[in-house]
Amino acid sequence: MHSANWDNLRFVLAVADKGSLSGAAKALGVNHATVLRRVAAFEEEHGGAVFDRSAAGYRVLPDRARVIEAARDVASAMGSVERLMHGARAPVRGVVRISSTDSLCQTVLPGFVAGMHEMSPGLRLEFSSSNAHLDFARLQADIAVRPAVRLPDELTGQIAARMTFRAYAVPGASGWLGLSGPLMRSSPAVWIADNVEPEAITGAADSFMVLREMALAGVGVAYLPGYLGQGLEPRPDLAPEIQVPVWVASYTELADVPRIRVVREQLVAYVARQPGLIAP
Repeated sequence: MHSANWDNLRFVLAVADKGSLSGAAKALGVNHATVLRRVAAFEEEHGGAVFDRSAAGYRVLPDRARVIEAARDVASAMGSVERLMHGARAPVRGVVRISSTDSLCQTVLPGFVAGMHEMSPGLRLEFSSSNAHLDFARLQADIAVRPAVRLPDELTGQIAARMTFRAYAVPGASGWLGLSGPLMRSSPAVWIADNVEPEAITGAADSFMVLREMALAGVGVAYLPGYLGQGLEPRPDLAPEIQVPVWVASYTELADVPRIRVVREQLVAYVARQPGLIAP
């Protein structure tokens, strides 16, 4: 079948559905003569009549019923292609809620908003800054950007980068800063629990941002992401580097929602380019 005949097929199906040239013309928004010409062209191209013409209208010939069934399948497939192409071109609009840690929200992610606004002015991003892992369970976020060894089963995502944790301190600092609250489950907290005596802990916090300020004040050694190490000296003699994947993820059933998918894909590319993070 030549490509020009895909459009003729629409006219044949309209006549089959409406049972007359006038009904098909009205449905398609064209005149009677156009429908007649397109149906005739289709029949001539394929070497036979499709309809039985009578005063009562147009009826599909019994031996052409399968032709009409196949034509409906083609029309459905073409409609799917058009919808997919339109979805790919259409600007994304609406609100996308992004959950991340306080340190990522304050230091890495703000620049992402400007780029997305320029790309899709109809899109609004809302950030939830928390170190707790509660946002998805309570359906408060569309996308999560979080360091984690693995994703829960109900999430679909991609590793955008790897976050490197190191021990940092100012010269002369002694003792360690512990991790409390939600950070107690992090890889640095596990290492500290296994390798640092409790009496060596001089303070603690549930935020890497707060731990950084405590380390700058000389309270102790902090296990921090590399992008928070400015103004501090790395202390590889005290603790090993730990790398943790940074995931950009969403619920599996939300993964293909256009606005969420577009933002998630752009987030992956953006996070991978950030200083202090290592591309996967």
